[in-house]
Amino acid sequence: MTKSTQRPEIVSQAFGDPADRAILLIMGAMASMQWWPEAFCRQLAERDRFVTRYDNRDTGLSTKYPPGAPPYTFEDLVDDAVRVLNDHGVAKAHVAGMSMGGMIAQSVALKYPERVNALTVISSSPLGVDTSALPGTTEAYNQHSAERADLDWSNRGQVLDFMVKDARAIASTLHPFDEKRTRAMIEEDYDRSGGLASATNHFLLKGGGPQRTVRDLRVPLLVVHGTADPIFPIEHGEALAEAVPAARLVWIERGGHELHRDDWPQIVEAIATHP
Repeated sequence: MTKSTQRPEIVSQAFGDPADRAILLIMGAMASMQWWPEAFCRQLAERDRFVTRYDNRDTGLSTKYPPGAPPYTFEDLVDDAVRVLNDHGVAKAHVAGMSMGGMIAQSVALKYPERVNALTVISSSPLGVDTSALPGTTEAYNQHSAERADLDWSNRGQVLDFMVKDARAIASTLHPFDEKRTRAMIEEDYDRSGGLASATNHFLLKGGGPQRTVRDLRVPLLVVHGTADPIFPIEHGEALAEAVPAARLVWIERGGHELHRDDWPQIVEAIATHP
């Protein structure tokens, strides 16, 4: 792989008072910062927090590359997170990541401990811990995900239908699935991003950095995990919490691999009261 020498543009947005305690939100694979809904971010900001969300490379308005051969590594995504802190003049932040963003967040806390005062990991898995004995992604979700291989990423209608179906496949089993709201959000994300084909590069990323383990974490850890997550079953959240002394685990009852609006009060409260 040829590493890009051009500095990518990482687009971010902040909410709240810069004088308040900072929270950096990192989203997962294929997901722009829109997947941290603005209303969710504002609820956190109302808890006297300076909240920043951003578009990972190949999503949203950040730099994109041709699909199929990303000229960057997972380690570059880790460094991008710190660049966002620098862009907003934040010396130290509570870093929160979801799914792949949770893996990035763990790496940020381990590589740049001087920049992180707390860590929240949502719907993810422990970094550098053997999870081979844990339940994997459900067969139902694997069957759905396999449809991605035949998708025409240049066909807006096909992509939108698949992404809505994907959102339904990872949704809460407790709360109703709001297809209208979900489709509107995905349409907005698709159009803002100029398509989602480049975002598939996230599934091709190599590590690019040293081996790290969350067992070496030295900041307070909060784990938020849905009990019905089909991508990382709840055992992954439990393993993460068990790997770090004094970690706090918050279960989202029948929660999926998502930030369901009806679960926001519990999630916002957990993050806002995390040390």
